[in-house]
Amino acid sequence: MLGRTASSLFWLSRYHERAQNVARLLEVAYRGAIMSHRGQEHGTHWAFALACSGCEPEFTEKYDDMNIRNVAAFLMFSKENPVSVRNSLELARNNARAVRTGITAELWEAINTTWIEFIEVNPQTITQERLPDFLAWVNQRAHLFRGALLNTILRDDGYYFSQMGNFVERADNTARILNTQYWALLPDSDIVDDGSVERYQWSAILRALSGRRSYRFAYPNARMKAFNIAEFLILRRAMPRSLAHCYNWISDTSEDLAQLYSSREPSLDLAESISRDLSEKQMREIYQDGLHEFLTDFIGKNNQFALQLSKDYNFA
Repeated sequence: MLGRTASSLFWLSRYHERAQNVARLLEVAYRGAIMSHRGQEHGTHWAFALACSGCEPEFTEKYDDMNIRNVAAFLMFSKENPVSVRNSLELARNNARAVRTGITAELWEAINTTWIEFIEVNPQTITQERLPDFLAWVNQRAHLFRGALLNTILRDDGYYFSQMGNFVERADNTARILNTQYWALLPDSDIVDDGSVERYQWSAILRALSGRRSYRFAYPNARMKAFNIAEFLILRRAMPRSLAHCYNWISDTSEDLAQLYSSREPSLDLAESISRDLSEKQMREIYQDGLHEFLTDFIGKNNQFALQLSKDYNFA
């Protein structure tokens, strides 16, 4: 496969995953803003979404007031925000168009229709009342893309690069959300009352990662605790957005790619190393070494893997 083709497949999956992640952060912020929480200052919920998406400095340069209209416009529709849903969907479509003959009709239709319908939306019409339905639409379109990819694409190198793009982006999102809010996941945070700011933060983190209900399944008889949440989102392979789950997929996909090409590039060994490290880690060990330090190191390794993959397979 040509390097530019592999690159387009890798990035179209990353951008669709990114669009869904940003929409989910905005949905969590909206949910929090319409509910009253003791100790929550004005703008706290919007700051959560902006900080976790990594674009709070850019927002504060452009807007004076951190409110629902400004945050929604910046995260959803801004051409100036590199991680906005609009830019992610446009870049995903551009990459899909570059490999139009290499993807299925169903996958192209899911990508192209999403973009066409999105740009037809007038941002001024997305009021506070309409925002939840619009965010749900973005989320549904992301699931449609993922379903078309998983159900129609041949299991060859194109599929492998697409999978890697999806899980690299997902791992990055999970790690950044946890690192942004790591203070709420330290062991001392377990000693809180039910109305605390920390407990709200726990709920927001789980919702942002689609893990609130599955957390209850994983810990049916336990109170919500910082230790359990951290373990669930970092080391629990059964959790689809945990770091361990993402790199289990990436490592398995690396093995498939190595067998297909009958060669093993450095990026594939790096993926295996990251996955093995996560499988051997214990949560108490991570706390002992420093949760923030661990997450910062993981983000760096994840970026290193993506860069090495790009180098090994000549991404254009």
